[in-house]
Amino acid sequence: MLDNIKENPEMDSSIREKFVFEISRQIEWINWLVISMLKLSKLDANVVEFNFEEINVNYLVNDIIKNLEIPIEIRNQKMIIEGSKEALFKGDYKWQKEAITNIIKNCIEHNIDGGNIIITYEENSLFTKISIKDEGEGIPKEEIRHIFERFYRGKNSPGNSIGIGLALAKSIIEKDNGMIMCTSEIGKGTEFVIKYMKNY
Repeated sequence: MLDNIKENPEMDSSIREKFVFEISRQIEWINWLVISMLKLSKLDANVVEFNFEEINVNYLVNDIIKNLEIPIEIRNQKMIIEGSKEALFKGDYKWQKEAITNIIKNCIEHNIDGGNIIITYEENSLFTKISIKDEGEGIPKEEIRHIFERFYRGKNSPGNSIGIGLALAKSIIEKDNGMIMCTSEIGKGTEFVIKYMKNY
């Protein structure tokens, strides 16, 4: 596209505008890909220093949703959030925001237009649990055990999917003494459950 723009100085302005928009979109995607790969490499090398702080789940979830308002609005989806506003867990706010953002984005992409995304959370003496559920097409049973693998792309993955987002989320969550599981039913949706274990 850049070559076309350079080689055709008299190109129609509307076509040029479409090319520039597409180039910008591709650059954003490549930028995200490179940054995600660097983050995974740092996590693998154990060179990331995680802060250990109390995180309010309600604040974290709402902070993430504010940054995802545009894709949610485009798909006409509704966020349903339920849980105690006092629920807490200990971890690194910046990194856990990254992880849960990737999970919610995955639910947005695979949810039906006009569908709900239900986020619930609770805290008990053993762990803090966050559940994120969509109403999308669901994941075949044979694919569920692979979805957290790097570069794995399911049959229903978007064309520009590389298979990094969920792998990165899992690595980050596990670094903060957490675990993530996934269940799904074809035609009814997918649920991700995160548990941050208490330290004693």
